[in-house]
Amino acid sequence: MDGYNTSENSSCDPILAKHLTSIYFVVLIGGLVGLISILFLLVKMNSRSVTTMAVINLVVVHGVFLLTVPFRLAYLIKGTWTFGLPFCKFVSAMLHIHMYLTFLFYVVILVIRYLIFFKRRDKVEFYRKLHAVAASTAMWLLVIVIVVPLVVSQYGSSEEYNEQQCFRFHKELGHDYVRVVNYMIIIVVIAIAIILLGFQIFITLSMVRKFRHSLLSHQEFWAQLKNLFFIGIIIICFLPYQFFRIYYLYVVAHSKSCKSQVAFYNEILLSTTAISCCDLLLFVFGGSHWVKQKIVDMWNCLLCH
Repeated sequence: MDGYNTSENSSCDPILAKHLTSIYFVVLIGGLVGLISILFLLVKMNSRSVTTMAVINLVVVHGVFLLTVPFRLAYLIKGTWTFGLPFCKFVSAMLHIHMYLTFLFYVVILVIRYLIFFKRRDKVEFYRKLHAVAASTAMWLLVIVIVVPLVVSQYGSSEEYNEQQCFRFHKELGHDYVRVVNYMIIIVVIAIAIILLGFQIFITLSMVRKFRHSLLSHQEFWAQLKNLFFIGIIIICFLPYQFFRIYYLYVVAHSKSCKSQVAFYNEILLSTTAISCCDLLLFVFGGSHWVKQKIVDMWNCLLCH
């Protein structure tokens, strides 16, 4: 990763193997289980629904990223990268691409659900199934033809790197234009997350005031509860990295010698963004009647007291 240690003399490279190996094993196992589980639900979902198409694209994003995780684990365990520098750049960039595409689909899902709530509609869907396929195809062509080649070609292109030591591209942040782009992305992500959280708090409070004790008997509330899952993942997995990134960029810009502890926390927080792969498990559990019944029982128990 940015700070994987294979040299005892490098103050910029903290020892991360033990911590990151555990995180990426959780990501790989949780992601695969969620991926397999969600496939059984997608068969029953409305294929013309905008939300369904966003979930399908989310599955694809997670699936492609999970293909790169074994290579990360192999490097962490062996301590040497044997797959070539170009592939290292691709695998490294995929962690960032996965994070921002996942965030994008969360935004799409949440915005659609908010429109359904405020416009009092049952669902938002494409006119025909072909339109849904065309929209997804156009989006992926944009990602595959423009975004991925552009990111991979520019990722780690300003400096020279050792082919046996992967994911160590922090020197790129020494360039002003790279930091400016990073700051812009951070501001946009945090601003959107805060706006979405504000809408969700408003919607949740309005539903609590409207339904009160009968809250859990309304299907509308359960739909909003799923929104809380997505908001929760954004807050837990994405925002800590974005906020810490501000400090990390400042340290890189104003320190001639890299701070190993700062690089350590940056890499750990970056790896936690990959835990969003487990969101499909939450989506599956969110539709479980058993889980709903347990929540209802807990709610009734709280009301009794």
